[in-house]
Amino acid sequence: MLEELDIRNLGPIREATIAPAAGMTAITGETGAGKSMLLSAIRLVSGGAAESSRVSSGADEAWAQAIFALSDDAVASEHSGDTNDAGSGDADSGFTGAAAAVAKAHDAGVDPEDGELFLSRTVRASGRSRAVLGGKSVPRSVLGAIAGELVTIHGQTDQLKIAVSSRQREFLDRVAGDEAELAAYRKAWDALAAMDERLERLRSQESSARQQADYLRESIDRINRTDPQPGEDEELKARRERIENAADIAQGVGSALGALDASQVDVDAADGASAVELINHAVTSLRAIRVGGTFAEQADRLESINADLGDVVFALSQELGDEGSVEDLDQINGRIHELGDLTRRWGPTLADVLAWRDKAAFDLEDLDASPEKVAELESERQTLYDAALAAADVLSAARVAAAADLGARVTEELGSLAMLGASLEVRVTPRDKADDPLGPYGRDDIAFLFTPFEGSPQLPMGKSASGGELSRLMLALELVAADTRGGADQTFIFDEVDAGVGGKAAVELGKRLARLARSAQVIVVTHLAQVASWADAQFVVTKEPPDADDDDLGVVTTIAEVSGETRVHEIARMLSGSESEASLDHARELLSDSRLTLPLAGAGAAGD
Repeated sequence: MLEELDIRNLGPIREATIAPAAGMTAITGETGAGKSMLLSAIRLVSGGAAESSRVSSGADEAWAQAIFALSDDAVASEHSGDTNDAGSGDADSGFTGAAAAVAKAHDAGVDPEDGELFLSRTVRASGRSRAVLGGKSVPRSVLGAIAGELVTIHGQTDQLKIAVSSRQREFLDRVAGDEAELAAYRKAWDALAAMDERLERLRSQESSARQQADYLRESIDRINRTDPQPGEDEELKARRERIENAADIAQGVGSALGALDASQVDVDAADGASAVELINHAVTSLRAIRVGGTFAEQADRLESINADLGDVVFALSQELGDEGSVEDLDQINGRIHELGDLTRRWGPTLADVLAWRDKAAFDLEDLDASPEKVAELESERQTLYDAALAAADVLSAARVAAAADLGARVTEELGSLAMLGASLEVRVTPRDKADDPLGPYGRDDIAFLFTPFEGSPQLPMGKSASGGELSRLMLALELVAADTRGGADQTFIFDEVDAGVGGKAAVELGKRLARLARSAQVIVVTHLAQVASWADAQFVVTKEPPDADDDDLGVVTTIAEVSGETRVHEIARMLSGSESEASLDHARELLSDSRLTLPLAGAGAAGD
């Protein structure tokens, strides 16, 4: 419920505060007094476009704030965790109305304070604006989303919203009370959508999987053809190094062997005794000493050294003539190049290459199995599709039944709102899409078709009526919805709803607005006393001439609540333009008649 609307420097309104009634509030005043500024203020805090031209002359900025009082249930809903996917107002949270507004405010980082939400907007004369939710700056789209759950404006420029098919579907679902059917369908649809996403991902991967499989197959074949052995590349590099240094190796080994044991090389070329011969000579000399002790020990040590030298000599002799040829070097380099190509691709070592090959073989088996997996999921998808289609049929049946009832009851209401011959047909048709008729909200196309007068062609809403006719049509729709489903937990604002209405029809219009106010807050901008008299509270918008001390301010608009005799005088003015005793008596009578007991919500037109 809109608890308070504060306005500063918006058009001719310098400062105003309105506290609408919980039921019906009438905004009245002479033509041109500035009543439209109230709707501008509401649209502003609802995230509407900010126009610097709306800032009052001489002011730096305009400001508007709406305070919404929320029910305890709505405030508690954000923390209850009680969500369902069938909500028509907020598909993400599952809540509608005030509960959805609380959820969206919470998502923006703001929670109600003392059961109230504060939405405000500042528009600077330079054209910049600032949106604030609960004292926190937010994008204006956030204000729009939250206000959209709390306020519904039915004015000439606002009726186009209902012309959107999705809004008509939401309205029909609200009247139909098909939350359970819609929730069941959304559950089936979500499962189907998840499977479609999985299949699409798998199919897109299938193409890349084939490419990956080809790559793995070719890579494994390449490695197998090369047939690398662990450590083979290091061994080959060592052999290559020996061949490249063969001359140095031969010279060094030969010289070493000549020094250690001349018999291992060209004996004739040997120069002097070798180390082995000299040590043997030393051992013989020491053994020749017949005195034991240290001489025998030293001889033993020399024999041990000579044995080690023999091993060294044997090892070096094996190296002679084993360096390989130039042809061997070419083969070794070719093999090293082959192995290096493998390690560059799948290394860094040959052990890594072999490990990659073994793992690739397992991966290849999994990739080759993907077509069977796709076929399995496609079978599951068909089962899910059949379930979603069955749930959509149940939802469609509920909508078709509700559509017939809604059209008939709205048509009946239109006859009492000075629109004889007008009718509404709510048409539910299967979506014309043979390959896949299902969508997130079922398989139905919803169309509200309005006939404004008898003999007129039937046209979609928004293309077949004036602003006043559409306002009354929306009133009829909201009345039927309230009678069918109870309170809408919203504030309804009607502008131009009384255009072209007078006499008894005006009384019936006021009565129906008051009836709607039994289950929701209603604010109506009206020129008709017969409508205003039904209101629980009435505010008068008045133009004041400029102050003689400050002509720069121009015309100033004031807004004041009227009650008692003051309200009688305003009703009299609206009736006849004068405040004669006769018009005052008529005003008192009208106000008295408008206080008759109203039918309870849900009673329909029977109590009219």
